[in-house]
Amino acid sequence: MHRFLFTTLPWNDLGLLARSLPIARGLAARGHKIAFSNPAKAPRTLISEAGFVNLIPEHPIYHLRKLSLSPKGISRLIRSKPWENDGMSAFNFFIKLITAFPLRFAPQTPEVWDMDHAAAMTGMMNANFVKANCEAFIKLARRFRPHIIVDFWNPYACMAAKVMKIPLITVIQADQHPMAKGFIWWKPHPEKVPSAVPAINRVLAAFGVDQITKIEDLNIGDLTLIIGTPATDPLPVGARGQYIGPVLWQDEKARLPSWFDTLDGEKPIIWVYSGNPRYSKKASTLDSEVILFASIKALAELDVHVVLTTGHHSIPEEYLPLPDNFHFAPYLPGLSLAERCDLMIHHGGYGSCQTGLFTGTPAVIVPTFSERESNARRIASLGAGVFILPEVTETGGKKIAIDKFKEKVTHVLRTPKFRKCAKRYSEHIRSFGGVDMVLDLVEKVANDNVY
Repeated sequence: MHRFLFTTLPWNDLGLLARSLPIARGLAARGHKIAFSNPAKAPRTLISEAGFVNLIPEHPIYHLRKLSLSPKGISRLIRSKPWENDGMSAFNFFIKLITAFPLRFAPQTPEVWDMDHAAAMTGMMNANFVKANCEAFIKLARRFRPHIIVDFWNPYACMAAKVMKIPLITVIQADQHPMAKGFIWWKPHPEKVPSAVPAINRVLAAFGVDQITKIEDLNIGDLTLIIGTPATDPLPVGARGQYIGPVLWQDEKARLPSWFDTLDGEKPIIWVYSGNPRYSKKASTLDSEVILFASIKALAELDVHVVLTTGHHSIPEEYLPLPDNFHFAPYLPGLSLAERCDLMIHHGGYGSCQTGLFTGTPAVIVPTFSERESNARRIASLGAGVFILPEVTETGGKKIAIDKFKEKVTHVLRTPKFRKCAKRYSEHIRSFGGVDMVLDLVEKVANDNVY
C-alpha cells in the first residue's frame, strides 16, 4: 500500500476535482491510502461526499481562505480562535498571517496569457506569500508522509514536492505545459506581462532547489499526464508527457432526481452550468454570473426545459424566483445529466468541455476567463459547439447580447451537425487512455520510487 496526497489549486470550483476524484477512487479501490488538500468550500463538500480525507495546510492564511475577506468573515475568523488548534498564541497567529499576506498583485485583466500571468494576479509576485504557502505544504507532507504527490495545478504543492524530494505526478491540460503557447495561443504573446517567476525563484533558491524559467516548469513531474488527446489538445512535437484521454468524475451511486424523469420528452432539455457565479462581492475575472443572467433572459422565452446547476454554489437572490421552465439543483451527476440533455450551456471549464465531448452533447459556451476561452475555441474547432465572448463592463463585470445568445442556442439545437461532431469525438476520446491506464502508470511510478 502506498500513500498518495492529491493536491489541487485552491479555487472554489469543481473542475479539478472532476479529474482528480476518479484517479483517487481507483487507487483507493486498489488498496492505497488517499488524502486530498483543498480548503475551498465547494471542493471541501465534494471531497467529503466522495468519502476522502481532506487535509488543510496548517498556516493562518489557509484559515482565511475558508472565509470571505469581509468584515463579517474576519469577525468569524477571530471568534473561532483558530490559533488554539494550531498551538500558537493569537499574537503569533496574526504576525504570521500579516507577514505572509500578499501586497503586490498584477492588475485584473480579462486577458490572462498563461499560468505565470494568472499567478501574478493571485498574489504570487510576493516571495513571502509564496514561501508561506510552500512551507505550509512542506509541513502537511511531513504530517501525512505521502509516498507520492499527485498534483492538479497547485504550484505550492509542486514546489514542496521538489523541496522534499517526494516523487511528483502532475495531471495537466495542454495549455499548462511549458512547451505550449499559454492560454491565448491564437494571439502573439506580449513582451511585458507581469510574472511570478522572480518571487518563486527566490523561494526555490532559499530551499536549494533549481530555478525555473516559467511557472509551467513546475508542472513537469516524475510523470506528467496530459488530459485529452493530441487531436483535441495539441502540443508541439517533443513535449514531455503522456496523453491520457478524458478523466471525469461521477459517484457510482449518484442518480438523477425523480423530477427529471417527469420532464416532457417532446421538449429539448438544456443543461445550464454556471459554476461559481461570484467569487467575491467585487466583480472578478473568473465570475460566471453572466451565464445565469443570459440564460434566464433568453431561455425563459423558449419552449425548452432548463436544468440549472451551479456546482454547490448558491444563486444570487436577485435571480430568484427562476422562470417556470427552469429546474434547479446545486449539484447533479454530470455524465448522467449530459447524456440525457440536448445541449449544454457553460462557462468553458475544461471539465465541462470534456463532459460534453465524452457524452456527445453539443455546447454553447460563454467563456469567462482566457483559459476557458481556449477550451471553447478548441470545442468550436472540432465542430462540437459554438462560443460567444462576453464583453467586460466598466465595473469589471461581463455582459453579452441576449438576442445573439438566443440565436446561437437555437442554431445549435436545430443543426444536427453539432451533435454528429460531438458524437464522433465521443467515440474518439473514449478509445484513448482512460482511468485504468492512469492507475497503472501511477502505480508504476510508486513502485519504482518507494522501497
